[in-house]
Amino acid sequence: MSNHKTSVSDILDTLDDLADHDDAVTIGDVAEALGGRGFGPLILLPALIVISPLGGIPLLPTLMAIVIALFAVQVVLQREHLWLPDMLRSRAVADDRMKKAVARMRPVAGWMDQHMGSRLTILAGPPMETVGALVIILLCAVVPPSELVPFAALLPMSAIGALGLGLSLKDGVVMALGLVASILALWGIYTWVL
Repeated sequence: MSNHKTSVSDILDTLDDLADHDDAVTIGDVAEALGGRGFGPLILLPALIVISPLGGIPLLPTLMAIVIALFAVQVVLQREHLWLPDMLRSRAVADDRMKKAVARMRPVAGWMDQHMGSRLTILAGPPMETVGALVIILLCAVVPPSELVPFAALLPMSAIGALGLGLSLKDGVVMALGLVASILALWGIYTWVL
């Protein structure tokens, strides 16, 4: 697993560059562009897409949950190289939608980059990466039924985003907050949806 540190702004810059070069940004393009930075950004990015206005597109949260679960399983298996099925690799978001979503996320990304980083790294290291990935898989499993209630998928995706951010920035404080958010998201989905 890669230990490269990246910022949320770096991830958004990569997405912006991909949108500049093509009419649509595929999951495969994003995976290739971010692959060298570890699995954290690849878990964070789909969660950010669902948290953005794009999350209102029907079935998009479920598709992103499948993608995230595939990445999380590979974290649990300690894989060095990313694998994605062709069906998912070819899924795309229009470049103009991607650019708008990136623009809306920039202020938050700047704040995150300024205030987060290598804190309590013991909670973001190898044993906690696996624990976080297992929690992410569980959260992904509740996304499809959560789509029955409009925007309820924001609960698990917000927790997944926090865990992905913690993995990306190697920030144990964010990982701990992500685990607490995961418990709250699971309780919320159980209470409201299931």
